[in-house]
Amino acid sequence: MGFLRRSATTAVLFALHLLLLATASVASSPSSSLPEQQDDDVQALLHLKRGLASGADAPLRQWSLESGAHHCSWPGVTCDARSGRVVALALALGGRLGGELSPAVARLTELRALSFPSAGLGGEIPPQLWRLGRLQALNLAGNSLRGRLPATFPEGLKSLDLSGNRLSGGIPPGLGSCATLRRLRLSSNWLAGTIPPRIGELARLRVLDLSGNRLTGGVPPELLHCRGLVRMDLSRNLLHGRLPSGLAQLKNLRFLSLSGNNFSGEIPSGLGQLGSLEFLNLSNNSLSREVPADLVALRNRTVLLLGNNKLSGEEEITAAAPGSPVHVVTAHSVTGELFPVSPIATAIRKLIDTGPGTSNGSTTTTSSSNGGDGGLGTKEIAAIASASAIVVLLLVALTLCICTRKWRLKPSERSFASKEVKVFADVDIGAPLTYETVVRATGNFNASNCIGNGGFGATYRAEVAPGVLVAIKRLAIGKQHGDKEFQAEVRILGQCRHPHLVTLLGYHINESEMFLIYNYLPGGNLERFIQERGRRPISWRRLHKIALDVARALAYMHDECVPRVLHRDVKPNNILLDNECNAYLSDFGLARLLRNSETHATTDVAGTFGYVAPEYAMTCRVSDKADVYSYGVVLLELISDKKALDPSFSPYGNGFNIVSWAVRLIQRGRVREFFVEGLWEKAPHDDLVEFLNLAVRCTQESLASRPTMKHVLRCLRELRPPSY
Repeated sequence: MGFLRRSATTAVLFALHLLLLATASVASSPSSSLPEQQDDDVQALLHLKRGLASGADAPLRQWSLESGAHHCSWPGVTCDARSGRVVALALALGGRLGGELSPAVARLTELRALSFPSAGLGGEIPPQLWRLGRLQALNLAGNSLRGRLPATFPEGLKSLDLSGNRLSGGIPPGLGSCATLRRLRLSSNWLAGTIPPRIGELARLRVLDLSGNRLTGGVPPELLHCRGLVRMDLSRNLLHGRLPSGLAQLKNLRFLSLSGNNFSGEIPSGLGQLGSLEFLNLSNNSLSREVPADLVALRNRTVLLLGNNKLSGEEEITAAAPGSPVHVVTAHSVTGELFPVSPIATAIRKLIDTGPGTSNGSTTTTSSSNGGDGGLGTKEIAAIASASAIVVLLLVALTLCICTRKWRLKPSERSFASKEVKVFADVDIGAPLTYETVVRATGNFNASNCIGNGGFGATYRAEVAPGVLVAIKRLAIGKQHGDKEFQAEVRILGQCRHPHLVTLLGYHINESEMFLIYNYLPGGNLERFIQERGRRPISWRRLHKIALDVARALAYMHDECVPRVLHRDVKPNNILLDNECNAYLSDFGLARLLRNSETHATTDVAGTFGYVAPEYAMTCRVSDKADVYSYGVVLLELISDKKALDPSFSPYGNGFNIVSWAVRLIQRGRVREFFVEGLWEKAPHDDLVEFLNLAVRCTQESLASRPTMKHVLRCLRELRPPSY
């Protein structure tokens, strides 16, 4: 009996001991496991680096235990302040990595954001990445990733940007399970199949961009359940059928593009109810019947593109609201700003059109020109018209005086919008862009922050938040350009998105200030690269890559933008580089637009001497072939040691330039002398000669003899060096 009692007591004490040990273990487990978890993060980062970075100048070269720095201070790494776990990996746009993403990224179990845009990544996205349950934002845009998208995604995903890759297969219906998804960008891939109706379950979706794929079928009606959409771009696919009749339900929509498909039938009525819409592009479809009259109700919209359809009745949209210019491209390529006509001007026109011998539109006979019972004579009509014109001028002068006086007397009533920065809907740089932050970051446009000057104005470096850099181009233009016209053009150009175009993030315009906001590129411009290339080993691969990048950007502007865009000032100073010498075309935001196949006659020459095409300089007549000419001159500068108008050409007389020099050496069989020192020994001779011939073809005097940028791009791809 005593034995049983002692055994029971011992058992109870042992059980209590185990309970205390378990409690102590549970209490101490977070602190003891945290160093292990942090170590796992470090090893995962190092595995990731081995799969990505190469070379001493790689962006991740500081990811090293030998550096002595804590992993949370490594470039691009963000950790949670309490746990020290990695929660975000972000590389600035244009920071080149190369290589492939390692499956080790899945070991970063607390990762919430991964952003490696335009980083030169290849291969497939590791399937393990999609198992990161806490992942909220993924941006791998502008790489060369291939493969298919997974069937399921992290349920907490808020932003997914895989645009500008080589992804194939279909769009998985499983995306509909991401209830918190706000941005979905899958543009410029090889995706096929139909748009999953389950996308309509994304109630919080604000940006949907599926443009530039091979999607078929129609627009699923379920898509209209995404009532929070601000931007929807389904352009450049193989979609067909009728446009959804319920588009007017998307009350928050600011940008809608369905161009470049095969939609048929009529434009649905009710679009006039979309008071927030700023950009509507339905061009290049098979739409028919009349343009709905209620389109004029879009008073906040400044751009309407309807070209290359089978529409009629464009006269129905000429009654625009006062003060709301409507830029229209109709089935007949009619463009312009349509304003209501002044009643007084209408009355004068009616009086003059009626002419002598008419009254209220009915014809009567007059006896003489100096008056009679039959009607008004010529002198009387001229006097009335002159008097009416004087009255109009007086009324205008009086109105201006009143407005000016009110402006001077009540400065407090000026609109706060005069200091507004407008940011495009798809832009998220991780920091707010306001007028105050821009002025503060540039030191009130202090010269110490100026990184370049051009014909359109100065460019400033601005750090709007810690580690967040942008470039501010302060425009040296006046009111003569017109606020409405300026804003309309900038809004169109703000939709141009390409991996090798400098990204236009936003803009500001008021009565005395205009500036554009671009992403910042740290590598300077091509002009400086050419001047300083003697400091580094010559690389045919690098020169070819720069030429290819710029050709891609120009081909996109000429053939894929609607309306297509002409640069008009292609030169080394307008080609920017990142730290890995990837090239990006800049200053296209101030080029004039070329709508459809129309050739636009300009009033002045906007280019730079030495790069301007002959026909443009002589006639001010510009086409895409003028850009091709300028691009050819850039190619010649890229591979030689001469400038476009090199001082060494002066003995040959006026008009002799780098094009003349290239042709002269080719004709005399002295091609080798054209190339910069060392290049002839580093690259295949046939490829160099073909590159030179391509540049010369681009600079032919005859427009018909110059290739298109699409053809140039194809030729450069055939010359691709084997090392990449």
